[in-house]
Amino acid sequence: MARRVPGAAALAALLVSLTACGGPGTWDRAGFPQGVTKEAGIIQSLWNGAWIASLAVGVVVWGLILWACAFHRKRKNTGDALPPQVRYNLPIEILYTTVPIIMVAVFFYFTARDETTITAVSKNPDVKVHVEGFQWSWRFTSESGGKTVSVVGTPAKRPVLVLPVNKSVQFDLTSPDVAHSFWVPAFLFKRDVIPGVKNVFEIHTLDKTGEFAGRCAELCGVDHSRMLFTVKLVPQAEYDQYVNSQAGSAQ
Repeated sequence: MARRVPGAAALAALLVSLTACGGPGTWDRAGFPQGVTKEAGIIQSLWNGAWIASLAVGVVVWGLILWACAFHRKRKNTGDALPPQVRYNLPIEILYTTVPIIMVAVFFYFTARDETTITAVSKNPDVKVHVEGFQWSWRFTSESGGKTVSVVGTPAKRPVLVLPVNKSVQFDLTSPDVAHSFWVPAFLFKRDVIPGVKNVFEIHTLDKTGEFAGRCAELCGVDHSRMLFTVKLVPQAEYDQYVNSQAGSAQ
């Protein structure tokens, strides 16, 4: 049995490493998609930091467990006597009480700091998007420069939300029927769309053009899996042309 342990550990490590494979540049993102917003970078850093801290704590704990097993195991020549027991040691008790409190406080600080930044909204974003999730598609109403563009999708035809790069975009989310969830994986962020509740969040797009998939992340009914949409990030000039050609119309 003892000979099988190293082999099993090596196999487990191999499987873990394979699950993280996703092409060049994905190792530092833990398999996540490339973020296209400033907030996505903050989320990625928080996630990576949490994993590094957790791994460090795990190594210390595993080391203490192995050390205790190796040096405080029952010896053959001691009969029924137990190894020396550590009891009522005030310095040790203070240590293993204080250290976890400090660790939790540090984790809380970084989480609260980043959460405050990610959920902050401004009074005058460059683009405002009203998102209405309904069974089973989306309606996007964008306001920019005094002009409005409305896009409505169906389960058979996913809507396309066009946004400019290097701009602040504020979303307010509502639903007329059941709970949905607005999720764009490239944002590394999602927020629930709840009847009677107006959720708001804001992103700052990076200089990365392209089309990015979006979907509902809350089981909402028969055609939940077809609640798909696309976010298209374009240069400002192309966005202005799009708004001018579509303003006041419903697609």
